[in-house]
Amino acid sequence: MILAHDEPLLFVHSPDIDSRPRGAIIIRMKHALLALTFALAASTFAAAQTPSVMPGQWTLDVSKSTYSPGPAPKSQHAVLSAIPNGIRTVADRVEADGKKVHFEWNGTFDGKDQPVIGDPARDAVSVKKIDDYTLEVTNKKGGKVMTVLRAVYAKDGKSRTETVTGTNAAGQAVKNVTYWTKS
Repeated sequence: MILAHDEPLLFVHSPDIDSRPRGAIIIRMKHALLALTFALAASTFAAAQTPSVMPGQWTLDVSKSTYSPGPAPKSQHAVLSAIPNGIRTVADRVEADGKKVHFEWNGTFDGKDQPVIGDPARDAVSVKKIDDYTLEVTNKKGGKVMTVLRAVYAKDGKSRTETVTGTNAAGQAVKNVTYWTKS
């Protein structure tokens, strides 16, 4: 083994180890590091993707849903779209009294509060992706947690069940279980 004058021990030239010049070894190391960086970034991006069962047009099946304290809405339709690291919800609901409510929100899977536009019961949501079939949505009004919604999607992506627990604006305990079908 031959040691060059000014080279650190890491770059020892030896015909038995590698006969390429030091520059070629450094370039290969840089390429390997770059490939590793891209592989890690791709796996992180893939993990943050919106699961394929969630996006779509969803319709509330009021007859299969329960509302406590109630009353149940007459209908609700929601369009869920994938966004980077989250889900966008655009919904139209007809309340029991016939009043129409349109609301929208973008929820990122990092659990940070995001604004809700148009829903009188909440002004912010935070979303956590539990797994590819389960989301937890925390609904807030004026910074206070009102309800927590747990959405469980069927493996075939054709339905979902949401369980909502917490307190409504009147201070009553809420326990709603809603059933949704994909249109």
